[in-house]
Amino acid sequence: MAETKYGKYIITRPRNSMALSNRRPTEGAPARPGGIVYLDGEVIKGAFYTECAWFYKKSEGQPGPPAHIHGFDEVLAFFGSNPDNPHDLCGEIEFWLDDEKHIITESCLIFIPKGLKHSPLIIHRIDRPIFHFSTGPGRTYDVERK
Repeated sequence: MAETKYGKYIITRPRNSMALSNRRPTEGAPARPGGIVYLDGEVIKGAFYTECAWFYKKSEGQPGPPAHIHGFDEVLAFFGSNPDNPHDLCGEIEFWLDDEKHIITESCLIFIPKGLKHSPLIIHRIDRPIFHFSTGPGRTYDVERK
């Protein structure tokens, strides 16, 4: 972004292309294909954590982060890219909340209360690209593995 007074607040790159600390959203798992942008308190002082990515066919079968908890609430989103049916996820994702397995086939938001164990996230099928974002009021994406 151009050097202006407020241009620093517009983020156009994923975290893995920035020189930041060793705290990684995907630590212990392969990097997410299609990462778009990443924001947290290390990118902009005071910002809360937000990550955006596209999941493509090459994402199928790749494991997401292992089971973990956060010291903050988190929201995950998965949106299909079918303009004729925005509720169609255009694929199938397995996602765990504590010891409950959920199969997601519709566009959705998932609220994860502070301290609730979640993941793994396993993408079983992608028919069309799936847009994903996650956000939480934590200043960094700190996790405790469970």
